[in-house]
Amino acid sequence: MGDLFGGAAPYYARYRPRHAASAIEHLAMTFGADSTVLDLGCGPGTIAIPLARRVREVLAVDPDAEMLAEGERLAAGAPNIRWIRGDSTGLRELPPFDHVVMGRSFHWMDRRAVLADLDELLPPGGVVALLGPARDGGPEEPWEPVMRRVRDAFAVDTATAPNSYQTSGEHHDDVLAGSPFSALDVAHYEERLTYGLEEVVGLQLSYSHTSPARLGARLADFTEAVRRELLALNPRGTWELTVITQVLTAARPPRPARTTPPS
Repeated sequence: MGDLFGGAAPYYARYRPRHAASAIEHLAMTFGADSTVLDLGCGPGTIAIPLARRVREVLAVDPDAEMLAEGERLAAGAPNIRWIRGDSTGLRELPPFDHVVMGRSFHWMDRRAVLADLDELLPPGGVVALLGPARDGGPEEPWEPVMRRVRDAFAVDTATAPNSYQTSGEHHDDVLAGSPFSALDVAHYEERLTYGLEEVVGLQLSYSHTSPARLGARLADFTEAVRRELLALNPRGTWELTVITQVLTAARPPRPARTTPPS
């Protein structure tokens, strides 16, 4: 999927909502300070960079070279992050790791195959963690009605992304519940954010369906249309929204205790 986000890396790093500090703290406490954590589909280090301050090492893996370069730049030479180009099909080629975290990347993968591989690769006590929106998606972004019209006008939309939530129809927690990592725990962390006009525009360019590479020669026309429609919706050009980060951790269930039959 390396070309899906062509040109999106700087927009992703700057305009995607940061995961709540409390969500990163939750991960750190779950993994432990002496752990090596695989951030699979790391993008520009949205999770890897803050998490690296709390664990021994992070293996930051992504198929997109631009995302890795942006993450490495933002990490400013953090010594305990290894930036590795790769994807979920090459898990066996990676250095050993104790836990794995994925933020908004799991839906691009063959999820059951990944979990089967992780069951072989993760040590006892290894945890699979997902960071992202809650199952119900939470409240709709206030600019989304406008953005739907613009995406329709440019014939780009989220439903055209292969393996997206819109086309797969199966939630991550249902997939996990039927996997070796069926012991699930869910927590939610809420933040109130303010977005200006250019931040909303930049956010659109961070998505696979409206990345600069996908828009190509229509990029300037798209961003002009977004600005025009957003200001028609809200001339102040400022929006407030509540962002909810879900931390879903999945572990292997404990094995039943062996009983000794009576003699």
